[in-house]
Amino acid sequence: MISVPVHNQAGAEVGRYEFDPDALATTINKQLLHDVVVMYEANRRAGTAVTRSRGMVAGSTRKLYRQKGSGRARAGALRSPVRRGGGHAFARKVRDFSYRLPRKAVQKATRMALLSKFQDDQATVLDELSVETPQTKAIAALLGALALDQTSCLLAIERRDPVVWKSARNIPSLQVTPVSDLNARDVLRQQRLLVTRAGLDRLLGGNNGRRE
Repeated sequence: MISVPVHNQAGAEVGRYEFDPDALATTINKQLLHDVVVMYEANRRAGTAVTRSRGMVAGSTRKLYRQKGSGRARAGALRSPVRRGGGHAFARKVRDFSYRLPRKAVQKATRMALLSKFQDDQATVLDELSVETPQTKAIAALLGALALDQTSCLLAIERRDPVVWKSARNIPSLQVTPVSDLNARDVLRQQRLLVTRAGLDRLLGGNNGRRE
C-alpha cells in the first residue's frame, strides 16, 4: 500500500490517503515510458522547414558554356547546387514527424508515470481546491504553503475549471491539467505532481483509494 499525506490549501496535513499501487500500474517499464515520451516530442515537431531545390530556384537551365575547349572546368546550369545562388542538393521539404503508439500502451505509460511520482515522493495530495474568482495570488499562495513555489509543478484536477486555469496561467512553473488529459510526458516533465483528492479518486476508479 502507498500512503501519502493529504494537505489543505493552507498547507496543513488533514489526513492520509492510501491506495494499492497496482490500481495504477503493476510495474514501471522505463523503455515504454521512453518510447511514449519520444512519441509526444515527435508529435510536437512542426516539420515546416523548407529550402529550395535546383528546380525551385529562378534561373536559366542552359549550360553556361561548352563542355570542352574553354580550358575551364566543365559546368552545368546556373541553378546547380555547386554554384552560389543555386538550389540545395538535398532540399528540405515539409514533413510530418507525428506517429502514434497503441492506445493501451500510451494509457499504461501515463499510469506508470503517475506511480513513479508517488514512489519517488514527488506527489502531493490536496484535500480540496476552491478558487472563487480568477486570482493568480490565490494559486501562488497555495504553492507557497505547500513548498512547491520553487520547482516546476503539474496540478491535476478532477475536471476542467476555467477559474483555476485563469488563476494559474501566469505562473510559468505551473501546468494545470484535468486528470482525463494527463499524459506521460507532462507528468515526467514537471518535477512535482499536485493532485486533488477528487482527481486521485477518479484516477483510481473511485473505489481503490482509502481515506483516513
